[in-house]
Amino acid sequence: MKFTLGWLKDHLETDASLDAIVETLIKIGLEVDSVDDPGAKFAAFTVAHVTAAEKHPDADRLQVCTVDTGNGQVQVVCGAPNARAGMKGVFAPVGSWIPGLELELKATKIRGVESNGMLVSEREMGLSDEHEGIIDLPNDAPLGAPFASVLGLDDPVFDIELTPNRPDCTGVRGIARDLAAAGLGTLKPFTSAEPVAGSYDSPISWAIADDGNACPYVVGRHFRGLTNGASPQWAQDRLRAIGLRPISALVDVTNYVSIDLGRPLHVFDAGKLKGDTLTMRRARDGEPFYALIEKHYTLDPAKTVIGDGDKAEGLAGVMGGMDTSCLAETTEVFLEVALFDPVQVATTGRALQIESDARYRFERGVDPQSADWGAEAAARLILEFCGGETSKPVSAGVEPDTARAIVLRSDRVRTLGGVDVPVAEQKSILERLGFAVDGDEPMSVVPPTWRPDIHGEADLVEEITRIVGFDEIAPVSLAREAALPEVALTAGQQRAAGARRALAAQGLDEAVTWSFMASRHAELFGGVPDTLRLANPISADLDVLRPSVLANLVLAAGRNIDRGLGDFGLFELGPAYLDDTPEGQLLVAAGLRQGNMVARHWSSPSRPVDAIDAKGDALAALEAAGAPAANLQVSTDAPAHYHPGRSAGLRLGKTVLAWFGELHPGVLHRLDVRGPMVGFEVFLDRVPQRKERGAARAPLRLSPFQSVHRDFAFVVDDAVAAADVLRAARTADRDLIASTRLFDIYTGKGIDEGKKSLAVEVTLQPVEATLTDEQIDQVAQRIVAAVAEKTGGVLRG
Repeated sequence: MKFTLGWLKDHLETDASLDAIVETLIKIGLEVDSVDDPGAKFAAFTVAHVTAAEKHPDADRLQVCTVDTGNGQVQVVCGAPNARAGMKGVFAPVGSWIPGLELELKATKIRGVESNGMLVSEREMGLSDEHEGIIDLPNDAPLGAPFASVLGLDDPVFDIELTPNRPDCTGVRGIARDLAAAGLGTLKPFTSAEPVAGSYDSPISWAIADDGNACPYVVGRHFRGLTNGASPQWAQDRLRAIGLRPISALVDVTNYVSIDLGRPLHVFDAGKLKGDTLTMRRARDGEPFYALIEKHYTLDPAKTVIGDGDKAEGLAGVMGGMDTSCLAETTEVFLEVALFDPVQVATTGRALQIESDARYRFERGVDPQSADWGAEAAARLILEFCGGETSKPVSAGVEPDTARAIVLRSDRVRTLGGVDVPVAEQKSILERLGFAVDGDEPMSVVPPTWRPDIHGEADLVEEITRIVGFDEIAPVSLAREAALPEVALTAGQQRAAGARRALAAQGLDEAVTWSFMASRHAELFGGVPDTLRLANPISADLDVLRPSVLANLVLAAGRNIDRGLGDFGLFELGPAYLDDTPEGQLLVAAGLRQGNMVARHWSSPSRPVDAIDAKGDALAALEAAGAPAANLQVSTDAPAHYHPGRSAGLRLGKTVLAWFGELHPGVLHRLDVRGPMVGFEVFLDRVPQRKERGAARAPLRLSPFQSVHRDFAFVVDDAVAAADVLRAARTADRDLIASTRLFDIYTGKGIDEGKKSLAVEVTLQPVEATLTDEQIDQVAQRIVAAVAEKTGGVLRG
């Protein structure tokens, strides 16, 4: 919502400064997005007098002008055809910024003649597209004065971001009313509603069809003998200041009333109408409509039109039609000032993707009484701008009765709003805002017709509180029920944060992808039930909830590969969906790696990523999330989107905590992504919660005794997992064995077919005394026995 300071003062008697107005607007809940002071922007440009204009010695179309700036004379080379001695124009000095050209003006030589400044055109000042000549000011323009003040361009422009519940502030008068209620001035009398006498009966009437259309009430007036020329300069200046292009007197009237009073209206060229009745009705299925924005639309019965016989001449509350638009030769018009259902207007505008100032106001709700006084306000301006005469008003339908009384208990402003306001002041604020107040305790309050957003006592409290000022609410700390606050993060949030940090530390970049995906891609990752298909997807390629986070990461990786990136890793924490139950939504930490794990280097060969790299990432996330990594078992039953034989799962008993491995080449091919690629999926919701062991951590116990390392080589069946051997070795003596590590796998000469040799390093860490050789041998024997018992492995001879 844009308006100028001068426009505001048409409705508000005030001497407040610009800063005070901005501060008050913000205080009462009207967010000021910006204030543009064109006077400051054009401060460098002044009125100058061309005292002489001589032909350039080396150019036929250039003149050498002597310009009196009021502070001395300068020489300016000018190519404008209207530059002449004796005229007054706008002078731009050296060093000024030319907004229309977006450059800083410098002293220069043009065809050998020095030029120290510039006489500017409207386009060079960013005022219009006019560039046929320089700006020609009146002869009485004061020499040296800022040109912005001479042309009335120094009026500051406010831009306010309105919330949808404030339709009353879509007009300058509504904003002035709020400022007056806040004590920043006095609201001027509303003279626009005074009746304009009609001199004849309107030849055109209104009708409203009984088909459930969006219009309950409409008013119209006929005008004849009009001259649809340019609107007065003051009106053009105001419209141009807020970014609206002046078109013609009739069109400018509709725009002006819409901004000034928040009352949208429309004028039809009466000479182009076919009948003597305009009808508010629902559109027919497939009915065509040619809008003012020169686009054709096909309508349906959900939309309301203004019909002339069998033809739609206007789209109710959204836009008028091109066929009955007003042109320069228009001499008679019919004015439409209607009420429309906000929901139907919004639905129509969204369906047809039409944005307009009328829709902006109608979908928020206009004052029901404005249909009558809006016709009077528009009639006064049309007669002022265009001359002619007007008919008596005609109408159809019934103005909606929106009167409602709300009970306000005076203490609710204190108990609900947090501000202690005397009852008399509460009544005064409400009355200044246009509310009718009766009684003292409790008060009976009737909201004005222009406030459809007021529904209950809490709304009245808010109105009083915002006018008093939210800054007046005293800060009060909430009472604590305990000496220390409760933990802010849940266990699940802590697990997620830990996994995120761990994966970032692994060198993976975090990505955020859609929770939706294409159904054809979802089938590659297990598919989804019908309950996870979207009824109204935002895109045809995002029609189901994703069954795997990894799927969208693979597609994201493919887009990066296509742009030449390589040797990278991505991860994401987000939901995956198995079904439409709360239990079917899983929090997953998924990631992938592509390309080489070790880049090419002179000191060592490169190494492509493999399943073990993905396993390391999965284990890092699990350990950070609090999973007992040492107790996890490896299974070889990974889902079908992983490569069989190059993938596995990490389980805790029967619970799957993670999948990892190389992604299936067929899946990558179907997704059109170059491989190979490895990935993992960690199910954070399945990680068991740590048992509470009290508030204090266990003390760190360091041993002063030297650790002992022993190597074992066990021959086991090919089917035996190395993790089972390591786990078996650890169980031989949990007090002494600090760690077990696999450092070699061998098959070949000396090892029977179907067998393999696993080399394991075992670290013993005594805590009470240095181990003797006998104690070490005993532990070694127990390790051999434990491995043999649990895996069938024997020491390699």
